[in-house]
Amino acid sequence: MKNEPLSGRSKPETGNSKTEYKAHYHLPGLFEFYELYKVFLPLYREHREYFYDWCDIGSVYGAPGDCLWGGGRVGYGDSDAGDVLEFMSEYGISARLTFSNSLLRPEHLADKRCNDLCKAFEDGGASADDTQSGSVMRRLNQAEGKAYVQNGVIVHSELLLDYLQENYPGLYMVSSTTKVITDFDLFSAELDRDEFRYVVPDFRLNKAFDRLGAFTQKQKDKVEFLCNECCSFSCQDRKACYEDVSRMALGEKSIHRCTSPNAAGGYRFSKAMENPGFIGIDDIKNIYLPLGFSNFKIEGRSLGSAIVLEFLLYYMTKPEYQLRVREEIYLDNTLDLF
Repeated sequence: MKNEPLSGRSKPETGNSKTEYKAHYHLPGLFEFYELYKVFLPLYREHREYFYDWCDIGSVYGAPGDCLWGGGRVGYGDSDAGDVLEFMSEYGISARLTFSNSLLRPEHLADKRCNDLCKAFEDGGASADDTQSGSVMRRLNQAEGKAYVQNGVIVHSELLLDYLQENYPGLYMVSSTTKVITDFDLFSAELDRDEFRYVVPDFRLNKAFDRLGAFTQKQKDKVEFLCNECCSFSCQDRKACYEDVSRMALGEKSIHRCTSPNAAGGYRFSKAMENPGFIGIDDIKNIYLPLGFSNFKIEGRSLGSAIVLEFLLYYMTKPEYQLRVREEIYLDNTLDLF
């Protein structure tokens, strides 16, 4: 089944002289930060005046901690899949499974846990009638004549891609950044593949504006930029790092050690902002949206809720309301941010 690319060029709800089209954010922690989103999304829906009108939530991605097909980051989410799907459906937001393990073998395709999740996500598309997010990930149920938000899978393995398309054709596919596509010609070829609705290139292609601007609009609509990567721009071990996460998901021993001089310090958003590949809100509004790009991925599945909240504040919340949103989240007694 071919996944037809969605335009991603919906106009803002209110006029903006500098921004013609909306940015769609793809947020981390579907399972990992479920409790955070349970507090944040009601606030987002009830107080839209707190948030920029030129952006919305395109999807939330993640995977439970015990998924054989998982990859990208070491998963630890333990939220119930049924609860997660029901919640995303309530808010009309597309849910993506991060199944980007690059080392899968044929025997792994029969994993019951992962197959059950795919079946649930295929069946669990949300009614667009209930959405307040403006998510563009919708498909038309011809039998009922009703729009639904479609769920998807982020995938690396060609073996898994073929299996998912054959067995779960109701899910759309996203080409994972774990492929570490740094060659622009390979990136362009990946965009031209009908199997993928979106393609997330390596963050080191984020600022190649001369070549990005030459894409057709169909290609631009499929590009999903990774905005806030903290890894070294000159890292040569990125693919090995991702393969090690895949190895651990399969229950095998970790063999890779990061050699980055800043690895011991962990993730720092302030450090990510200094990365040559960083995409900030001014970049999105003044460069990427005018060029015709509208999909932006925020990383952070392996980080804490407090850091992910800072991403939500920076990328989505008007400065004059950031303190108010932060207080609402921090003072909620049901959430332990730390």
